[in-house]
Order: sequence, then structure tokens, then C-alpha cells
Amino acid sequence: MSKAIHPLEVLRRPLITEKGTRLGGENKYVFEVHRVSNKHQIKEAVEKAFSVRVVHVNVMNVKGKSRRSRGGHTFHRPNWRKAVVTLTPDDKIELFEGM
Repeated sequence: MSKAIHPLEVLRRPLITEKGTRLGGENKYVFEVHRVSNKHQIKEAVEKAFSVRVVHVNVMNVKGKSRRSRGGHTFHRPNWRKAVVTLTPDDKIELFEGM
């Protein structure tokens, strides 16, 4: 069982990408979320933040890319978590409209 996270801390930022824009036509929206959040917390956070009803939540962990600095040293960007949220057919999130 993960520790309790305030619903406003679960959603980090919306991901506005080419694939995310295409999924918007299917009533699916993509967010970067807190790394220790679970599907129930993500569903609750989206419903409270945008006043919509969530049907499904799909979550994936994304590995951070390795980068090389000027001195030839390599370092890794942090790992992060992505959530694809499916809403009921009559709900929309206005934040993504017009993108």
C-alpha cells in the first residue's frame, strides 16, 4: 500500500505531444504523475481537478535517458511515470482543447 499523497500533488503536468493529441480524439488524456501514485489516486486527482468522470487509468513507468556532459561523464535523467486517463464519452478536459 503506497502512502497517502494529496490529490493536488499526484498530477505533475499534462503531456501535450503528438500522440497525446491524437488520443484526445478518443477521449483519452495523458499526464505526468507522481512516481509513487497508484491508479486509484490518479483517478481521484483527475476527477477532483477537472470535475469529470474517469473510466480507465493506464499507467507506465518511463526510464530516464542517459546524457553526456562536456567532460565525457554520463548521467541519467530521473525516471518518471505517465498516466493515460480515459473519460466518459460526454466529458472533456478544457485544458487540452484547441491544441
